[in-house]
Amino acid sequence: MDGKKKAELLKMLAEKENISLDQVVAVGDGANDLPMLNLAGMGIAFHAKPLVRQSASHAVSHLGLDSLLYLIGVRDRDLDRAEFRPPSAKT
Repeated sequence: MDGKKKAELLKMLAEKENISLDQVVAVGDGANDLPMLNLAGMGIAFHAKPLVRQSASHAVSHLGLDSLLYLIGVRDRDLDRAEFRPPSAKT
């Protein structure tokens, strides 16, 4: 998928979820992700190529995807309290 299409889909999803683009976090690793990363309120280059790392507002190069939770403010104590069950399984 090209960068233009990714940016269009990001806009569409934000509108569908009724959130502003400033509230969106986008993650990518290649040049085709740049339009999407630049459109999002927080664009994260994840294990990305040098051009993408330099262009994104944030970059993660040495940790796993779980490190993205810390970038958006989720802490271990939050995860300990969270329930990770599908909505239909909650009582």
